[in-house]
Amino acid sequence: MEVPRWAVVPLGSAPAEVRDVREVLAALSCCASVELSPSGYLQAAIQGADGIVLVPGLDGLATIAESIAAIRHERPQLAIVVATRDAGDSELDALILAGASDFVSLPSTVSEWRVRLHRALHTAAAPCRGEPVQEEEPHIRGFVHGSKACAAIATRLPTLARCDASVLITGETGTGKEVCAQAIHYLSMRADRPWVAVNCGAIPVELVENELFGHVKGAYTHAHSACPGLVREAEGGTLFLDDVDCLPLSAQAKLLRFLQEREYRPVGSNTVHRADLRVIAASNCNLCTLSQSGGFRQDLYYRLNVLNITLPPLRQRPEDVPILARHFAAHFAREFGRAPASFSYGALERLLRHDWPGNVRELKHVIERAVLLSGGQVLVAEDIEIEPASPDLSLPPSFDLAADSFRAAKQRVVEDFERGYVEHLLAAHAGNVTHAAIAAKKDRRAFFELMRKHRIEPKRFRAFESQLT
Repeated sequence: MEVPRWAVVPLGSAPAEVRDVREVLAALSCCASVELSPSGYLQAAIQGADGIVLVPGLDGLATIAESIAAIRHERPQLAIVVATRDAGDSELDALILAGASDFVSLPSTVSEWRVRLHRALHTAAAPCRGEPVQEEEPHIRGFVHGSKACAAIATRLPTLARCDASVLITGETGTGKEVCAQAIHYLSMRADRPWVAVNCGAIPVELVENELFGHVKGAYTHAHSACPGLVREAEGGTLFLDDVDCLPLSAQAKLLRFLQEREYRPVGSNTVHRADLRVIAASNCNLCTLSQSGGFRQDLYYRLNVLNITLPPLRQRPEDVPILARHFAAHFAREFGRAPASFSYGALERLLRHDWPGNVRELKHVIERAVLLSGGQVLVAEDIEIEPASPDLSLPPSFDLAADSFRAAKQRVVEDFERGYVEHLLAAHAGNVTHAAIAAKKDRRAFFELMRKHRIEPKRFRAFESQLT
């Protein structure tokens, strides 16, 4: 079988760039047929190689984008891998959008290079399967939203789906981290392969390794037959590690080694298995802070956090509440064989007044109960049963008690109240400023001044009109 030939093309000649080129060559020489193309000889490399590895220069993204464009013009299906160092999320997104098949963050291991090169060649050989996304914001499976914050995330998901790097999704409990992870999986070229989700917090500490990597027959007492493990079940697809912060440190060490080498041993086995899958992790904790305090391995955090998404809590995106409520009402109406239900203004106002500490999951359960117990096709305020939340007497996390004076802290609380109050009224009245002002018992001009002060656009909420009765 002919070994694919890779050309390493440096885009600069500074000492730091020469160091990166040497590191790339040393790694590639152990896993591929490789040759170094002198700087400025990109055309020759394009014609003679099966794949290109670009090592950026000091010019950064602009030069890389130009080089990728030149390669794609000559050979549209050529595999292109970019070696990066200290690249941010926006830069990595831009690389994929520019047309790179994949990227490798330096420093890296030979095993990771081997996996990335193989994946890049496979993607180049199957372009139709490797581009299952649209240029416009897609209708993403299960990811229902109307807010700008979530629209920005939805627009970014197809970009993240195009490569195989690890993704870390953070956000409060119930914000939809698993839905987001599934969206990445089903937008990727792994969509027709297994999706395997595991709740790390639900696995007993002593069984974590066994659950992930499996065991062979006779590995321990009562191991009467072999068990493949979740990694094997996810082969070719995506392994989703929810509540990854719950893994004990001993299991974190084994997970780190697996992510670095893409190799594992089932419990009781001497045979090393290779894995081809993507890992997406999720946590409702700040893993950066947790790693600094010793509660989570810092090297594992960096390995998982190649790409990341932070989902905002529902209280910060009130415009999503009516859209999600209607989505869940339609879903449960179908499930329970009921007629489709709509919402009265009173029901919507009640939904919007709640802070949703349980986020989307709590809203889903409230709507499920309302659809089940309602006797009509219009859900009214009395149908919306919400448990009263305990008063939150704590200051917002952005407050700095050492720096904020009483006046500054008071002003910030007032501004937060004004913004939230205006947004809730506009959502309840489908963006109608006049009706919102009447409900607030304020002059329309004064209400409009509040909107302008907080840069609130009523058109964000006009999509709700069709959802109200």
